[in-house]
Formats: sequence, structure tokens, C-alpha cells
Amino acid sequence: MTVTILKPGPLSSVQDAGRPGHGGIGLPAGGACDALALQLGNLLVGNDQGAAGIEISLGGLQLRFDRACSFALTGALADATLDGVPVGCWRRLHAQAGQVLAVGYAVLGARLLLCVAGGIEVPVVMGSRATALQSAIGGWQGRALAAGDVLPLGEARMLPVSEPAIRPPGRGDTLRVLPGPEWPLLERSAQHQLLHAPWRLTPDSNRMGAKLAGPPLTHGLGALPSHAVQPGVVQLPQAGQPILLLADAQVTGGYAKPLVVIQADLWRAAQFRPGESLHFAEVSAKDALAALQAQRDWLARLRRVLKLPQR
Repeated sequence: MTVTILKPGPLSSVQDAGRPGHGGIGLPAGGACDALALQLGNLLVGNDQGAAGIEISLGGLQLRFDRACSFALTGALADATLDGVPVGCWRRLHAQAGQVLAVGYAVLGARLLLCVAGGIEVPVVMGSRATALQSAIGGWQGRALAAGDVLPLGEARMLPVSEPAIRPPGRGDTLRVLPGPEWPLLERSAQHQLLHAPWRLTPDSNRMGAKLAGPPLTHGLGALPSHAVQPGVVQLPQAGQPILLLADAQVTGGYAKPLVVIQADLWRAAQFRPGESLHFAEVSAKDALAALQAQRDWLARLRRVLKLPQR
């Protein structure tokens, strides 16, 4: 009951919902950058929403199913084939033992999630199966996947042979934000630029953070004492080019924090590719909570439609 990696693509790793609660020893929560795609893929194949899957950065993964099983590709959109036959993303699919899944390079978005019925059952480390790449723990041997890796699968629920599909949520080019602690200290011109200028993702972005390029912001805040940070925080270094922290963000930092991306939009932040531009849009705390509740309600409705137990 395994899958065998034939080609890993630029960066593929085992990820689940992460391991929160270890910031005190410097370990990020981590987990899938697009947590919503992980939840939706797991719903399609009958897993618990936080079960481990394979996060595929930009595409290029090939693997062999060593048993018959159901699977789903969510997150970014890419052409994919099963034994050379095209298959779609965002739907439950079925593979026979020995069949090879080949995922092309993403045509929209940056990260795909491959969820397999039963989940990727690598050992649990500190409460999670997620790969913490910087710390080299969890996942498969604490590292990115490589050709020849054989990953164990968990016990799968019985599922119908049907292939239900989910309409992928639209990413858009806007991330909703709340004011961060240092927002009031910024000059009005810097505030205006942050919220109205397009910010382009640079090639040196990674799972720790999306580095953004745009008009240099003059803020004069200087370095701050080291303090806690988390995914969604927008940091503003001295050079005035923002950094949007993602799933593997460090747990402390000394840059100003003018903005924080709302939780309901963190999945969107993970799906921008180098060279693409995004905008920030300020919303109220009430709107942020409403957006998160709407997302949770949508997931609950999908569970009912797919006839899965409510959790």
C-alpha cells in the first residue's frame, strides 16, 4: 500500500495541516501552504481534512500507484495524465495498481496538492506528518521528495466509483488585509502605496515567504526588537520592499508589520507565481471573521454533498 516517486519536480514534499504549538522552541507550524486546497482534496477522497498529501511546487511530479486507490489534484491547475490519458484537477479520480500519474507544470497558480485515499502515512513527528524543510524533521526523512522514494498509504474509506468534482475557488489578484501593529507609525504616503501599488512576486520567494517588489516605501521605522510573527504577516524591511510570510515562516522577526493577510485569504497568498502581481485591500475585523465563517460553512456544505461525516 504505497506510492513510488518517479520524478519529484522542482520541489515536492509531504504536508498536512501542520504542527502548531511549538513556536517556543523555534519550530514553525508549517503544513500545506494552501491549506484550503489540502482540505478540499481530502474531502474529495474521503480523508480527514488535515490528512497528509503531497504538495507539488509548480508541477513536474511523476509517481506510480502501487495499489488501486482514489486520488485528487487540487490547488493550482495543471495538465495531468494517468498512464498517458488526460485526467482533470479538482475531482475524485481512480487509479489501478501500477498506473503512473504525471503532473505537468502549472498553468494557473503555484502549488498543487495531491491527496490520496487513506493519506500519506509517514511517521507522526511532534503531532504532525508535515515536512519542516528548514529543520529537516517530519514528512519523508525530513526532506523534499526524491526519485525512488516509496511512501506508505493509510487505510482508505470505502468510496463510490463516481468522480465528484469541485469548482475551484477563484484566486483573483487581491489579498484582504487588516492593519498590523506598526500601521499607525507609517507615513500616509507609505500607507497609500502599500494598499494601492501592484506588488510583484520575486523569484527568490519560497515556502517561508513571498518577497514582493514595487515602489520602495520610505518608512523610517528602523529595526525593532525581535518579536513573534506568523504566516500572513506582511513585514517591511529597511529597503521598503514587503515580505509576505507563508507557512514555513520563522517564528520571530525584527521588521515592522504594517499589514496582516486575513486567515480566509492565506490560501490565495500561496498561489501566486514569480512575476505575478498582487494587491492588498484593507477590510474590517468584522469582514475578516465573516469571510472565515463563510469558508467554513462552504466546507461543511461540501461534506454534506459528498456524504462524508461532519467534523
